Amino acid sequence: MRASKPFLPWVVWGVAVTLYAIAIVNRSSLSALGPATQDHFSIDASTLAAFPVIQLLVYAACQIPVGMLLDRYGSTILILAGSALMLTGQIVMATVANVEFAILARILVGAGDACTFTAVMRLLPEWFKPRQLPTLGQVTGLIGQVGQLVSVAPLAFVVDTFGWSTGFLGIAAVGVLSFLLAFVVLRDAPGRRTAFERLTRRTGQVTRNSESLAAAPITTVTMAPPATNMIPVVGGSRARRRSASGKEGILTRVRRLLSIPGVRLAYWIHFVTPFSAQAFLLLWGTPFLTGGLGLSAPAASGLLSLTVVSSMVAGLVLGPISSRFIERRVLLVIGITVLIMVTWLAVLLWPGMPPGWLIIALLVILPLGGPASMIAFEVSRSHTPRSFAGFGTGLVNTGGFTAALLLVMLIGVILDLQGAGSPETYSLTAFKVAFAAQIPLWLLGLTMIFIERRRTGTWMDRHGRTLR
Repeated sequence: MRASKPFLPWVVWGVAVTLYAIAIVNRSSLSALGPATQDHFSIDASTLAAFPVIQLLVYAACQIPVGMLLDRYGSTILILAGSALMLTGQIVMATVANVEFAILARILVGAGDACTFTAVMRLLPEWFKPRQLPTLGQVTGLIGQVGQLVSVAPLAFVVDTFGWSTGFLGIAAVGVLSFLLAFVVLRDAPGRRTAFERLTRRTGQVTRNSESLAAAPITTVTMAPPATNMIPVVGGSRARRRSASGKEGILTRVRRLLSIPGVRLAYWIHFVTPFSAQAFLLLWGTPFLTGGLGLSAPAASGLLSLTVVSSMVAGLVLGPISSRFIERRVLLVIGITVLIMVTWLAVLLWPGMPPGWLIIALLVILPLGGPASMIAFEVSRSHTPRSFAGFGTGLVNTGGFTAALLLVMLIGVILDLQGAGSPETYSLTAFKVAFAAQIPLWLLGLTMIFIERRRTGTWMDRHGRTLR
């Protein structure tokens, strides 16, 4: 039994993070296939943008319901449901030839993707000690980026070599295998049964032994969470009983959570950090590099791989830093965001073709927003009561994806308005104008971070909360 203590948590986490990486493959499966998708479905830039926009819209819209379901049913059920939805979506994507069914496929992928990350993050405090969580959160994001690497280069190669259907059916096949693995391995917490054990109504020896791993409930990384009764409650004790039974309305739960400045701060951190890289990697990176800068498709795939590697390295560095310097983690987010914004502005304002070193700098700095966005979940966990843990993570997770879907759609519309909405009409000038749509999103997010950071400090002083 002692031997299982250091082993089982890592097995559970390993399987969960593998499914998250596969979810990233599903999410970003069009990232290097923009021109191929336009040719396959004979569509313009706005219609192409609709694919990830609808997918991200579904993802964002599902976050709060998924958070509520997560608090009610646990991580295992949500991860399995997400996997099933995504593999179904990729089967549809592989076998249809019209845009309407392809959009349905992206809806299924978006809904399945929405179930995965929040559920994986919810597992961490059940299996690991508080001091491990910041680094594990970053490593989870880092491993997820392996999925981005797969979608950038190998998937594009398979589609180009063996055809559209083969590429997407291959993703679905991997989804089936990962679903089966999760079915027999994942457990919500020490002592809880796997989905297979629940189905067969038998509890295995590993599950029974794992009960010794159960510890006191963990809700926070760096500071004591506010007691639930610190959140304004509508209707007194009856409302609290509704909350405990899970029957409280979504809007009431949202209002209660958003009454805590630290939760709002976490939302805006997630809003401002990842959207630029998401829009670039999910759809517009390949068209910009090939249609705007004139690079070949293999060269563009190689440069997109560089962004993923940069994100992975940043995740390894930011985890320990944010864990050690918790008082400065919001300032770290601000610094990274400003760095990304300044680099983009240099590219957009450069007369004519930007030099190669500036493009490389952009592709190295741009993805830093992904690991920086993980700090939002540390902040959220520090301020969210345990009964709201999944709901709070889902709420915060809507931020970056809301900004990303706005940017993806705006770029497509602006390209079309300039008459540059197809691979034949792409131009560097048109892309520069389109990517300028990022600027108001950055300004909004940074402004709200400064406001909510000050309010959070005031709130913590008033309630006697300190970082530790």
